[in-house]
Amino acid sequence: MPKEQSFLKKLYYLPKVFLQYALKAFNWLLLRLFLIGCFIFSFLVLYFYLIIPEISELLDGRDRGSVEITDLNGVNFASRGRQFSNDLTPLNIPKLIHDSIIAVEDKRFYSHLGVSPRGILSAIRINLKEGRSPFKGHGGSTITQQVSKLICLGKTENKNDLDCRRQTLGRKIIEIPFSFALELKFTKKEILSIYVNRVYLGGGANGFEAAAYRYFRKKSHTLNLSEAAMLSGLLTAPSKYSPLNRIDLARERGSIVLRLMKEQGYISESEYQSAISQPATLHPQAKTKVGEDFANWIIRNAPDILSNDTTEDIVINTTFDPKIQTVVEKAYKDILSNRLKADSNAQIAIVVMEKNGAVRAIVGGRELKESKNYFNRATQAKRQPGSAFKPFVYATALDLGYSPFSIANDRRLSVKVPGFKEYSPKNYNDEYIGSTTLITALSDSINTIAVEIGNSIGYGRIKDTARKLGIGSQISLNPSMSLGTSEVSLIELTSAYAGILNKGVSIKPFGLKELSLKGEGIPIIEHKVYLGNQAISEGASEALVYMLNQVIEKGTGVRAKIKDWGLAGKTGTTQNARDAWFLGFSSKYVVGVWMGKDDNTPLEGVTGGTLPAEIWRSIMLSLKPLHSKESQEMSLPVIVDTDEIKKGLEEVPKNSNLKDYENDSFFERIIKSFSN
Repeated sequence: MPKEQSFLKKLYYLPKVFLQYALKAFNWLLLRLFLIGCFIFSFLVLYFYLIIPEISELLDGRDRGSVEITDLNGVNFASRGRQFSNDLTPLNIPKLIHDSIIAVEDKRFYSHLGVSPRGILSAIRINLKEGRSPFKGHGGSTITQQVSKLICLGKTENKNDLDCRRQTLGRKIIEIPFSFALELKFTKKEILSIYVNRVYLGGGANGFEAAAYRYFRKKSHTLNLSEAAMLSGLLTAPSKYSPLNRIDLARERGSIVLRLMKEQGYISESEYQSAISQPATLHPQAKTKVGEDFANWIIRNAPDILSNDTTEDIVINTTFDPKIQTVVEKAYKDILSNRLKADSNAQIAIVVMEKNGAVRAIVGGRELKESKNYFNRATQAKRQPGSAFKPFVYATALDLGYSPFSIANDRRLSVKVPGFKEYSPKNYNDEYIGSTTLITALSDSINTIAVEIGNSIGYGRIKDTARKLGIGSQISLNPSMSLGTSEVSLIELTSAYAGILNKGVSIKPFGLKELSLKGEGIPIIEHKVYLGNQAISEGASEALVYMLNQVIEKGTGVRAKIKDWGLAGKTGTTQNARDAWFLGFSSKYVVGVWMGKDDNTPLEGVTGGTLPAEIWRSIMLSLKPLHSKESQEMSLPVIVDTDEIKKGLEEVPKNSNLKDYENDSFFERIIKSFSN
């Protein structure tokens, strides 16, 4: 019996003994796991400590560079890529920026060792309460942990921005030893300096210095309280709260930052009330996109490795003139606002260049309510020029010896060319005036005569003239080519007109003057003004200038006329008024204007001689003060060198359809026209 009792007693205590041993084993295992965990954690901290680059390498964390585009005075007017400035160092972070960041992002920044368990648990609780997964939405990260993300946990190669920002349990765990390593490697001010230089604040701006300039055109040290609070408010969601899109949301977020600053003792009640009553206001240039079409043209034509795909910071100095751009935009907006219906989808494109090809302004289109304007109709679109192509027909004829005073017969015409259907051109109003001079034929834009001249002198010669003057688009050889049925871009047509002004010497339009690395004065690319070959003789070009002057003085371009100023130009209207053009020049500037619709439907009541001519005239009036005193008072004889006309065009054209007019010499007649 005692033996049975002893056995039962042992059996009774067996679970207790087993539990004691199990507990000891568990404690032993837990201790070792803890020690192993500490070892792994310490190893990771040491590893990260060793691989984290020096602070000088961490301030700029962009995976691509930026492009600054400056005007002809060297003033920045546009930028591409991610803007950055390393002006903020650990020793000079502005107090307002410092305080606003700490207040809104990490009020325990100076008391923790890189990680805030309370903050992480609070974020998980909020995420679950709002129906998200634990690590989606609020991150509960300290500034140190955010820096860990910004530098992609020390990864320096093959970085993927989305991967660096991905929020998972694994990344959260890895962030902990990495944040400890950051705290060991750098001071709190150094960690904060990495943050203020690398964090993205929308609008293409990385860092507070770049953002201060992007939104307020200020240095970060000159920001006021409401401006600093607005920038710090963008940290949560720079796209959502972007003041470029929703200034109301940005101000609302800024007011939250101001409240937190007041509650945490960074600002007084009076400072808070003052900042609330005077919210931050964007600089006028922050939202306006003066020169955006010009900038897009520059970027499209620059080498990708030095523009779109650059890993360096690039500065491109251009020919852009913001004053001219402003007057151009005002001119077309003032006229179209009064002349077009509110729901009109008519588009416009304008190019202004000097006679050497330096482009000063570009309008690529107007922004309509239903869509933003991302397509540059001045440089990318190709449309039929209509009668704006006729100067190349007459230039070819003049170069062959025809006279502006030669006689042609305006009549119903049918042209039969082998390989083509019979072509019967009609005049705009279907009226025909009979015998007339080439001057009248061009000034009144008579179609039949242009087609007959083209047929007489040869389509290949006309194409060659257009090519030499700068038309690079495909030109079809057919009877209708004289009426501008081959599509061209506005910028190439404008540059070809510049060649006419330039005494027949072709030019190439350019906007890029110099391209260099930021901070270095030696250009990588430097443009030199291109003067091409003599496309047509000087005499032919001077005579053509006179003929184009008559277009404005008494022809289809009379709405472009400016009293006591010798100007030259040509209208162009395509079939059913799908395109309306006016191109012309003074002694210094060449201006091209196009109107049409993107869907190629007809314009209503618009021809080249109406709205485009009026817009062209308004632009020229604004440009007149930019001419020298002599050129402002310039009469046509100064534009047209009569000696060159006499030298190149005194011969009577030998053509059965075109004959010399009267008996006076051509030179004497041109002089008479000047005195009338």
